[in-house]
Amino acid sequence: MERHITLGEFIIENQKDFPYAKGELSALLSSIRLAGKVVNQQINKAGLAEILGKAGKENVQGESQAKLDVMANDVFVDTLRNRGEICGLASEELEDFLVFDDEIHKKAKYVVLIDPLDGSSNIDANITVGTIFSIYRRVSKEGSPATLEDFLQPGTKQVAAGYLIYGTSTILVYTTGKGVNGFTFDPGIGSFFLSHPAIIFPPKGITYSINEGNYVHFPDGIKKYIKWVQQFDEKENRPFTSRYTGSLVADFHRNMLFGGIFLYPEGTTAPKGKLRLLYEGNPMAFLAEQAGGKATDGFNRIMEIEPEELHQRVPFICGSKEMVEKAEEFL
Repeated sequence: MERHITLGEFIIENQKDFPYAKGELSALLSSIRLAGKVVNQQINKAGLAEILGKAGKENVQGESQAKLDVMANDVFVDTLRNRGEICGLASEELEDFLVFDDEIHKKAKYVVLIDPLDGSSNIDANITVGTIFSIYRRVSKEGSPATLEDFLQPGTKQVAAGYLIYGTSTILVYTTGKGVNGFTFDPGIGSFFLSHPAIIFPPKGITYSINEGNYVHFPDGIKKYIKWVQQFDEKENRPFTSRYTGSLVADFHRNMLFGGIFLYPEGTTAPKGKLRLLYEGNPMAFLAEQAGGKATDGFNRIMEIEPEELHQRVPFICGSKEMVEKAEEFL
């Protein structure tokens, strides 16, 4: 009888892959798993619990917050604070980073950056959403409070990154720099089980994900690329299929499994792009590269961009390697 590996077992069995393995990173991933279970439960009963809709306030980017945005942020902050493995946390929903400065937390070696509920505008329509997380080893002195420099590190310094996708099933996908693996949640048992081992991006696909409603605002290179993917070419299976949900996690997950490209370029309405480098760009780029894909701003590798501020935005093109390189040609 085939043995089903749980996420907890997998983390322990692969702890040797962590460059500073002493158990803290394993415990941190377990904390994220726990918080994900709570958020999953809240999302599944959102309509019954009357937590759909807007919270009546805006986040630091000036975007209207959904009630579930606030709930998810609170769950991850509280869970990660209570476990003691990080000295600080930055969230897309918060203007500044949080410092956990009691004696236990000040000795912690890691910081977390998180987008608690990616695609939350889809919640009221019962469309897939997700959580994105990124983990760094602190650069400030252990025993002292976390500093801004702990968070403003390039993506190449990530020690782990991943996402939870809350859809027809809930899946946790993560990497520690040794490939990408996915775990599906079994609500009957209450555990995540390895369901997608060693995920690899197909080198090319037939799906492109972009908000074509912004077409008139895109750079000329992106406009030309879109026209190219829409042209008939039997040999290359064009025209490609357009699939865009407004949830980065959902579009990325589909493209990673079946092949495809996600694009959110700069434009006149988003001069620096819309996605955030630290909360979305870097973690997804880390996953993409570990799965054999590619992530770029059109000209530069995402993970080599030096962050200058917590909520820095960046153009983002990510997916199957051959498709991303084709888009770069047009740019």
